Amino acid sequence: MRPALVVLHRWFGLFIATFLIIAGLTGAIISWDHELDEWLNPHLFESQSQGEPLPVMELVERVEAADSRVRASFFPLEAEPGHNLEVWVDAKQNPDTGRRYPIEYDHVFVDPVTGEIVGKRLWGQISLHPEHLMSFLYKLHFTLHLPEWKGTDRWGIWLMGIAALVWLFDTFIAMIITLPRKRRTASSKGWLQRWKPAWKVRRGAGAYKLNFDLHRAVGLWVFGLLLMLAFTSFSLNLYREVFYPIMSTVSETTPGPFETRTPSALHDPVEPSLAWQPLIGQARAEADQRGWNEPVGDVFYSDNFAVFGVRFFFPGEDHDSGGMKVKSLYYDNDGQLIGDEVPWTGTAADVFNQLQFPLHSGRIAGLPGRIIISFMGIAVAMLSFTGIVIWWKKRKARVASRRRREEIIATTAPNA
Repeated sequence: MRPALVVLHRWFGLFIATFLIIAGLTGAIISWDHELDEWLNPHLFESQSQGEPLPVMELVERVEAADSRVRASFFPLEAEPGHNLEVWVDAKQNPDTGRRYPIEYDHVFVDPVTGEIVGKRLWGQISLHPEHLMSFLYKLHFTLHLPEWKGTDRWGIWLMGIAALVWLFDTFIAMIITLPRKRRTASSKGWLQRWKPAWKVRRGAGAYKLNFDLHRAVGLWVFGLLLMLAFTSFSLNLYREVFYPIMSTVSETTPGPFETRTPSALHDPVEPSLAWQPLIGQARAEADQRGWNEPVGDVFYSDNFAVFGVRFFFPGEDHDSGGMKVKSLYYDNDGQLIGDEVPWTGTAADVFNQLQFPLHSGRIAGLPGRIIISFMGIAVAMLSFTGIVIWWKKRKARVASRRRREEIIATTAPNA
């Protein structure tokens, strides 16, 4: 059994190593994506104007009026103090081609006082320019930037989800093969004593042994966090395809519109038929009826699902909690209320589903959680790299041993 597990660990590890090195290093950085993005691009985020800000809807209308190919898809109801308003846009469908207009941006920065568009960028663009660096790394983290093919741009998401599922199984295998073989005459205390060296890094034992000890000992010490990261990576990337369907069969869930609706094709968006202002007013009235005290924080429209969303939270709570302090109402294209989401409520499965991103990002634990996730990103990359080194060293040894056997056979064959 053990030899088979060792072989599985070897090949599973080699399959996922590149994925994990990329995901680990990018994850360590994007734990601080908002802070680093603002630091790198003050000209986009910081407003240079003084005075009374214009109404948000007027700013949104200016963005849409500046380019007839786009429509606003997401924006907050007010800009942060001293910051420009951020408006996200979707490309409309070109009636001549039946595909979305090719646009060079999807993220617009508007001065809240003057209404001037001070910057535009395409989120996730493959570029190391400061304006694109953080979103490039963020998208690389979970999609590998694989291009659109056969009408979908989710190939990279699915591939990373499969790698995460293999990683989840491999993490269990790695733990098992660190366990010492249990002897019939050995007590449990003696067995634990023989397992104890696996948790330590030997000093002065040479480069290869140091590499091996780091791979094994660090993996043991952070085993629980590795499981959590592997599981949440799988659940987030394969949420609709695998995770939610399985959860629905093993536990009671409360499906929302994104679970019950089949999205339209990427280049076949559903045009909204409801204006923003009536939607916001309707959602505010519904929230008041429910006793929600939080203000409307932001709104969005998903044109492949034909779903409007209105989110309620106090300033800053959307990022700091990973969404666990954000209440949401969902509306159909005709204004009908079709769902809601209230953190920490619903069935046990509902709450478990809500926790996937907050756990994966570490934001469930605030600043300490984000620090831990950054450390874990580096640890994951290190474990993958040291695993490759172990495989390479052992492969060289196996090749050398085979050659020696072949040489011995070759030299002794004539005398046979």
